[in-house]
Amino acid sequence: MLENGSLRNCCELGGRGGFGWAGREAAAARRPAWVCPALSSVLIFTTVVDIVGNLLVVVSVFKNRKLRNSGNAFVVSLALADLVVALYPYPLVLLAIFHNGWSLGEMHCKLSGFVMGLKYDPRIYSCTFVQTASSYYTIAVVIIHFIVPITIVSFCYFRIWILVIQVRRRVKSEIKPRLKPSDFRNFLTMFVVFVIFAFCWAPLNFIGLAVAINPLEMAPKIPEWLFVVSYFMAYFNSCLNAIIYGLLNQNFRKEYKRILMSLWMPRLFFQDTSKGGTEGQKSKPSPALNNNDQIKTDTL
Repeated sequence: MLENGSLRNCCELGGRGGFGWAGREAAAARRPAWVCPALSSVLIFTTVVDIVGNLLVVVSVFKNRKLRNSGNAFVVSLALADLVVALYPYPLVLLAIFHNGWSLGEMHCKLSGFVMGLKYDPRIYSCTFVQTASSYYTIAVVIIHFIVPITIVSFCYFRIWILVIQVRRRVKSEIKPRLKPSDFRNFLTMFVVFVIFAFCWAPLNFIGLAVAINPLEMAPKIPEWLFVVSYFMAYFNSCLNAIIYGLLNQNFRKEYKRILMSLWMPRLFFQDTSKGGTEGQKSKPSPALNNNDQIKTDTL
């Protein structure tokens, strides 16, 4: 269990002192002058790309009929989750960086704690759970939040890769392929999303697991820069998914361009720019046109 009153004392007004972390506060105060500008620049870039990119994802699925499928329902849910952290906790972290401490009061610390953690840490200017407060709690968080999902998804992708290889081998001896190229591209896109998620979140979770196993011995050995980098890598992951969709999925890429072009000409946004509903009409002439063409050939 966390120490008594950890939520009550998570952040006093002004955010300086009151945490029992005098050493960490002093270490944060002794940081080089370039650290705060660097961290704030990374977080500003992450927040802007997160908001713009994930809004593009949601609007693209809404506008383009080709993108309205069950698989992209999961994509939209990921985009909305990334938007939540970009719109609320990240601006609070930015303010903490600019003020070199928490100055938003206890209520915002608790509210952001439901999204990001439980207590303010001056090293990362964020409200988060304390890895040394409870070994059992930290291990449970790492297992439930990272190890179990990574294990399940890795097993599923392993089975899917085996199926893909088997299907591609069968396709060589068959005239009509069973695996559509679009299905394979969608699978590859989500696989890249999974790999980047694992890469961005692994350092933070492995550090937490190492500290939880032996807090007194391991916690002092973790360099502060490594802990900060691992946290901001996890933050940075929230803006990457939208970029991956645009790079690997042609339908998303085209819809991104169409939406951005509509910013210059807003009337385009309200038009039906979905090719899913128009390409079929262009490729299939109406019966009336066929009859007219037939009449012309007969008269000739």
